[in-house]
Amino acid sequence: EKREAGILLHISSLPSKYGIGTLGREAYNFIDFLNQSHLHVWQILPLTLTSYGDSPYQSPSSKALNPYFIDLEFLIEDGLLTKDECDSIEWGGDEGRVNYEILFHNRYNVLKKAFNRFNRNDDSYNEFLNKHEYEDFAIFMTLKELHTYKPWNTWENEYRNYSSKIDKEIKEKYGDLVEFYEWTQYIFLKQYNNLKDYAHKHDVKIMGDMPIYLAYDSVEVWKDSELFQLDKNHLPTRVAGCPPDCFSVDGQLWGNPLYNYDYMKENGYKWWNERINYNLKL
Repeated sequence: EKREAGILLHISSLPSKYGIGTLGREAYNFIDFLNQSHLHVWQILPLTLTSYGDSPYQSPSSKALNPYFIDLEFLIEDGLLTKDECDSIEWGGDEGRVNYEILFHNRYNVLKKAFNRFNRNDDSYNEFLNKHEYEDFAIFMTLKELHTYKPWNTWENEYRNYSSKIDKEIKEKYGDLVEFYEWTQYIFLKQYNNLKDYAHKHDVKIMGDMPIYLAYDSVEVWKDSELFQLDKNHLPTRVAGCPPDCFSVDGQLWGNPLYNYDYMKENGYKWWNERINYNLKL
């Protein structure tokens, strides 16, 4: 209806004393800045969880949201963490750069403390859990943690090939860990939706980005292998990349398995429709 201007700034690039930009106060300050500058669009990169390489375009899940962006100061205000607990941890010495290795070793430990203090009888939380929307992701991440975060294709045979029996076993043996990963999604969405409401009240739209491909080491490739071009050993037969151009003389090899569009077409591209609708809600 009208022309609008905005700024591309990923969440990770916001100022933070805890190692990476978050959904906290500085995000609200940036919305204020956009509003005062008569800019109406805040463009961000994918909010998806990152894995090896720390790229949001190589995510282990098409849906899971990055727990690194959960704001620790808001968790302190909620009584789930103390300031001393957060301040006593090394988050990286360079305020201009994210040290993903340090985040990987420290962030989840802090979030697990918050989870252990969280009121798990909360009605809205249990309503969230009962939807089972992030359960596949949580089971996959639990298995990854139990296998020291190695890719699923290196796990022992009993876990390498998905079955409903694995779901049942992991939920029974490691229920708290599965629920922790689901809780990260609940807290992320709680903080994100509050931020989005604030943006809309200040005439700012959040413009997202959805990666075309998923990582080979992802819950979808592990569980729904028929969606991808894989051989009988579940190895990719074709992977994504980019031909040679002025940016890269040799081209680029990204390594993401290509989709099996023949299979997808048979059920009306159900997976794509659900994925796009989910991202539009965000």
